Amino acid sequence: MRRVLVLLLCVGFGLGMTEPAAAEPATPVGYPASATATRYTGLALDACTAPTVAQMSAWLASPYRAVGIYIGGVNRGCAQPQLTASWVSSVTRMGWRLIPVYMGYQAPCTTRPNAVKMTVPSAATQGTAQAADAVAKAAALGLLPGSAIYGDMEHYTVSDATCRATVLRYLSSWTKELHRRGYLSAVYAHQDSGARHLAEVYNSTAYARPDALWIARWDLSSTLTGWPLISNRYWSAGQRAKQYRGDHDETHGGVTLNIDNDRFDAPVASVWYTYTLRTSVHTYSGPSTAYPIRATLAQNSGIRIVCQTYGPKIGTTTVWNKLIDGTYVTDYYARTPNKTGYSPPIPGCSYPYQTTTDNLSRRRGPGTAYSAYPSPLPIGSLAWITCQRAGTTVGTTPVWNRLTDSSWVTDYYVANPSNTTYSAPIRRC
Repeated sequence: MRRVLVLLLCVGFGLGMTEPAAAEPATPVGYPASATATRYTGLALDACTAPTVAQMSAWLASPYRAVGIYIGGVNRGCAQPQLTASWVSSVTRMGWRLIPVYMGYQAPCTTRPNAVKMTVPSAATQGTAQAADAVAKAAALGLLPGSAIYGDMEHYTVSDATCRATVLRYLSSWTKELHRRGYLSAVYAHQDSGARHLAEVYNSTAYARPDALWIARWDLSSTLTGWPLISNRYWSAGQRAKQYRGDHDETHGGVTLNIDNDRFDAPVASVWYTYTLRTSVHTYSGPSTAYPIRATLAQNSGIRIVCQTYGPKIGTTTVWNKLIDGTYVTDYYARTPNKTGYSPPIPGCSYPYQTTTDNLSRRRGPGTAYSAYPSPLPIGSLAWITCQRAGTTVGTTPVWNRLTDSSWVTDYYVANPSNTTYSAPIRRC
């Protein structure tokens, strides 16, 4: 990434005659109970070696609140003495978001010297194996399912057709295996090669589409639209990042680091946040006392919160905490900072899946009778789902998804595991 890592549609409704995609390009993510996704919008940095905890603390004086971390890969070029589960816990409690980068096999025609390259006949197998290793590396650091992992594909010869097809097979397998294991698939690529080629096959049924794209274009402009050769309708719903300036030194809080500059509106890593209980409480299978009790936790017990959602009011708050085992506990009895609302940096619970039809309407309620918002979702957008409930039947399902912006979309055109009923672990609205 740098020096050494260095159809027939009802317009605006999306109620078409085509069947929703079950495979490529939009493959479903198999989120387990512990999963949640985290979206970061703002400036980010990436450094070849993860800074120390003290350096990250000093850089809270900077405009950045996310940092790229190189979690593994056969082509990772810098040692990572700081990068441990303890480091992850420390810096995320400060409020930093993490961007996991995995530098696996490179293109057969890469322009990067001394790179370990994928092979033409084995690219798909290698992509699967690298994704499996990336998940293992992420899990060892405490990065939860629902995290996005960015496969680093450095610049390569754009005119080599065999090389292009090989890279696309590799990245397709990377995406499908990450999805199978409950992680979001993302790719870092040069705008003139990998990013260009992924855009060319955006709607191709021959390849699985990654959920997010991070391009390298060092033009000093941090804009996330107007990219050459990539339509603004591709990766358009919290799915884009740009590395807009390369290696240089910056000083914040009295600490100088050599970094690249990035802007993100895209999924990043999810982690758990440990807090203790003010009193003994029950955990429930959903965010309400109406759900079955799953366990009873003693006063002062530690709980691992992965995300927060809403439910019936207890005490002064409607906030409920989803724990790492998939159960829920009211936030009122947890020693989180806010007793009336969410407590950053804990994210809100959401589960993104790609849309499978173009111009999918976002409605004001769970049914076709509700009015639509002005901006429908382009095909391949991420539907950031917070909960599901029954509404108007569309295609084979009555299920509707409530998104993080409070709009609703029919589940029929969302690539989650079921096209007839609810999809675990999404909660009911």
